[in-house]
Amino acid sequence: MLDDTQDTGARTTATHHAGAGAYPSGIQGDGVHDNTHPQYPRDGARRTTTRDAGARTSGADADVRAAGGLDPADAIVAQANEAPTAERPVEGVVQVLSPRQVPLGGLRALEVRRTLPHRDRSFVGAWCFVDHYGPERGVGMDVPPHPHTGLQTVSWLFEGAIEHHDSGGAHAVVRPGEVNLMTSGHGIVHSEVSTPGTETLHGVQLWVALPDVTRDGDRAFEHHAPECVPLPSGQGSALVFIGELRGVAGSPIVTHTPLLGAELRLDAGARVTLDVDEGFEHGILVDTGTVTLDGARLERGDLGCVDEGRATLTLDVGDEPARVILLGGTPFEEEIVMWWNFIGRSHDEIVLARDEYEAGAERFGSVEGYVGDVERIPAPTMPPVRLRPRNRRGRGGG
Repeated sequence: MLDDTQDTGARTTATHHAGAGAYPSGIQGDGVHDNTHPQYPRDGARRTTTRDAGARTSGADADVRAAGGLDPADAIVAQANEAPTAERPVEGVVQVLSPRQVPLGGLRALEVRRTLPHRDRSFVGAWCFVDHYGPERGVGMDVPPHPHTGLQTVSWLFEGAIEHHDSGGAHAVVRPGEVNLMTSGHGIVHSEVSTPGTETLHGVQLWVALPDVTRDGDRAFEHHAPECVPLPSGQGSALVFIGELRGVAGSPIVTHTPLLGAELRLDAGARVTLDVDEGFEHGILVDTGTVTLDGARLERGDLGCVDEGRATLTLDVGDEPARVILLGGTPFEEEIVMWWNFIGRSHDEIVLARDEYEAGAERFGSVEGYVGDVERIPAPTMPPVRLRPRNRRGRGGG
């Protein structure tokens, strides 16, 4: 049923078990491919990049466009299963991942800027998928029912509103400053549609890989509207929607590995030093403005990543106010196979999930309440090669 807290805007938390979260790119594959290798400096320089700043679209993305906006299954596998040989970043260096433009298909398609997964980095903590989209006016979202396994999805909006239904019976709307989190467990199906009054869509869609011990557990859904609180420096504010930002605020949302997710609104010209967990990897995704993270300049859409071992992060803001998403988590050491909307541990697991979804198995259930031109999104054909796992550094597994 509809979550009353989302209609009233109250700053409370509501939990429904057997629910699902929204996923704008629910019909996409993983799109890992990048035509360039990062050149990590050997002199201790503070910045690394994955491509020239002006090159925002890889050859694989062009292939996606030629295919009508959907990732062809063969291309997905070629992208996901490459075994890059890029070096590990020099200790203390910020790894800057520039986004790939990915169209989500259809006429007047919504385009997203995707930074994870990347051929040279699979995770920030257990965060394994980062899409950043908008602001887009006049582009609605209508994603029919589609499946997920082995993950949590996190929906966070800056503008607009998205309604979802799921096979656990949950029906909810997420609005700016609120978070919807879905735990897929062994399997779930859900839909998401922008509300009739939504004129602009702007936000992020994130995935979290579930650890092996809980990935085949129950479905769950949570909604939370965090309070906007000032940063200790007085030069901005934060909405912490996942985990805890030290000295600032925390969230009651349940995760299966230690995680952090927060929106930071930073004043123009500010220098902000954040106290963070030394055991976490961290990422800074820039939505508006420009930010320098420990000496590495980040522009709109960039994801700046740092490894564990830091007790603080320092952000210097440009001449305009900035808004960023801060992600963090303990290193995720398990290898995963990510294909279409499924996360598993082997090729055979993905094949089984696809076949069971196509057969309408109870594993996924069905969505009630969605009204659209199609009943559900069919799964793409499995590719003619075996999918291989990827580890935290983006390298192909066995």
